[in-house]
Amino acid sequence: MGWGSILILGIDVISQDPKKFAVVSWFNGRIEKKGEFTLYRLLRFIRAKHPAIVSIDSVTELEPHLRRFLRALPPGTKLVQVTGRPGEQRSLQSLAREYGIRTGDRFDPYEEAKLSALLASRGVGYEVLAFEDETIVKVVRGRSQGKGGWSQDRYRKRVHNLVRDRVRAIEEKLRKADVPFDLAVEERDYGLARGEFHVYAKREELAGLVRPSRGGDVEVRITPVERKTLGFAPLKGETAVRERRSIIVGIDPGITVGIAAVDLNGNVVAVHSERNMPVGEVFRFISELGHPVIVATDVSPPPGFVVKIARSFKANLFTPREDIKVEEKKEILRSLDFKVDDDHQRDALAAAYKAYLKVKPKLEHVDAKVKEAGLEGEADEIKALVIQGYNLGEAMQRVALRRRKPQEQGGESEEERVKTQPDLDPYIRRIRKLEEQVESLERENRELRNIVKEQRRTIERLERRIADYDEEVRRKILRERELEAKVKRIELLEKQLREAKAIIERLSRDLVKVKRMNVVEMRGSAVPLKVLRVLSWRELERLEREVGIRRGDVLFVVNPAGAGRAIGEELVEKGIRALITEKPLPEPVKEVLREAHVPFFTGEELDVKRVDEFAVLERETLERAVEELLRKWDEEDREREAERFLRLVEEYRIRRIKELKRKAEEESGRSRNKTKGS
Repeated sequence: MGWGSILILGIDVISQDPKKFAVVSWFNGRIEKKGEFTLYRLLRFIRAKHPAIVSIDSVTELEPHLRRFLRALPPGTKLVQVTGRPGEQRSLQSLAREYGIRTGDRFDPYEEAKLSALLASRGVGYEVLAFEDETIVKVVRGRSQGKGGWSQDRYRKRVHNLVRDRVRAIEEKLRKADVPFDLAVEERDYGLARGEFHVYAKREELAGLVRPSRGGDVEVRITPVERKTLGFAPLKGETAVRERRSIIVGIDPGITVGIAAVDLNGNVVAVHSERNMPVGEVFRFISELGHPVIVATDVSPPPGFVVKIARSFKANLFTPREDIKVEEKKEILRSLDFKVDDDHQRDALAAAYKAYLKVKPKLEHVDAKVKEAGLEGEADEIKALVIQGYNLGEAMQRVALRRRKPQEQGGESEEERVKTQPDLDPYIRRIRKLEEQVESLERENRELRNIVKEQRRTIERLERRIADYDEEVRRKILRERELEAKVKRIELLEKQLREAKAIIERLSRDLVKVKRMNVVEMRGSAVPLKVLRVLSWRELERLEREVGIRRGDVLFVVNPAGAGRAIGEELVEKGIRALITEKPLPEPVKEVLREAHVPFFTGEELDVKRVDEFAVLERETLERAVEELLRKWDEEDREREAERFLRLVEEYRIRRIKELKRKAEEESGRSRNKTKGS
């Protein structure tokens, strides 16, 4: 069965140094010789033509550039090794004879390339897998946010919100498309600093769902996950079925991975569990057991890890309608009479056997028909083909036809013929390759000489054009300089205009404030209060600049905390009539105002009415409060003066008594001295 209207390129190495390839194309059954290509030209040709398959007899011929070659292939293009998996390879000639393809000179690179293309067109070969069926999609900030500051903080929060929105949009698209994935995020500022999707699908499967983007505030980076070692997957399922044992695999993903396999007769092949088992190890473990035709899970919907394994092997995915219950799993183990080491092995084995039970009626029907046809030895192969989607008649016909071909060919085998002749093939191949290499180098030398001549003519033509356009370019540069100067002048004037508008707006606000204060003051029923947000030097300067501070003004301070004696002395010097505060006034300021007999109150004491930066107080209330406070202070001052006077009198009396006592003692001492002398 062919591939339809697709393009397949067959390649084979002509020479190693420099490395050149013979290229043959297959399209709609037609073979066309394309010529020889260097590696660089071959990659350009592949990217331009976008073939479905690039076929080769052995990928080792692409070394040491194999990885580079695989990375450069366009999406949807497969590299196929038609001779089979490494270690299981067959010659191109034997494969061609098996599929009824006429062979020619096996030392001709174009003949080898043609056979590779024809075999690939019939689904023969193994696709070389350089990437996992997994793609990493990262959503990150696009620009550096610079150093701190309010504007940088706002910008950072905005970017984190944009990252969060982009992550949510991608997550929604993947869920709608039913693409399995895992998501890890880093939260920041009520948004996301980054989001990383591990999508269990190939890069080309995300086309139309997620697009990469660079630059701007948010970047989306899409990177396929590269395999550590190359994998080989059969180009068509029946090839793997024929060459390896077919199995049904159950997987229980998690920190500890459980794996179980049963054959197509329901017999347990193997069970295994391992903690922190990488995807590659899971893939290799299953490959050593056989080729899975069904990969099963015990939960619904299936985990992304299980979906990825199924896709890697191109196997059918079995998912139960609902999660398999623990009792049902135990019942399955009892029916198998099989013991497991842990719950992970139990869950994996239950999933595999549940999948087997689903296809068991179909497999039993296959057994009956195969027995009638006398194909008992190929029963497993036919069962696997039926599971993969072939109808029973087609599967049996394929197997029977393949069995007849070796018998029809008969005669002496290619290997036996080679053994009877001297092994001159390596020398003949070497001679031909050296001759072709010499011819290729001579042809390349001629091409390079022609290129040099053409480039010299191009240089002369360009030099003439430069001379012709020199004057025009000079005038263009002068015009651009004049335009640049005018643009800078316009930018400067726009900046000055913005600054002037800002000043006018500020002065307009100040004018409105002054008018409000004057209206209230002219009415006489209320006293306007000049409001300060805090009691500080900067705030005093602002108030002085905007409305001014005159003698007899009443000031209202919202928060006077932190003010000291110096500010209090400044207020006294300005001659304010009173100071009203919303919160308690600091003691140093109180002391200064008390000494200067400048009244101070709280807003609650006088019932100040305040709206934004505008406050008023009834004149009568203020006059009465000021009068009462000053009278109170006068009484306190008189009492303090009287106390001070009485204290001075008392101190004088005590000092006088001490002096009289001292004089009396001195008189008494002199009298005693006179008595002794006489």
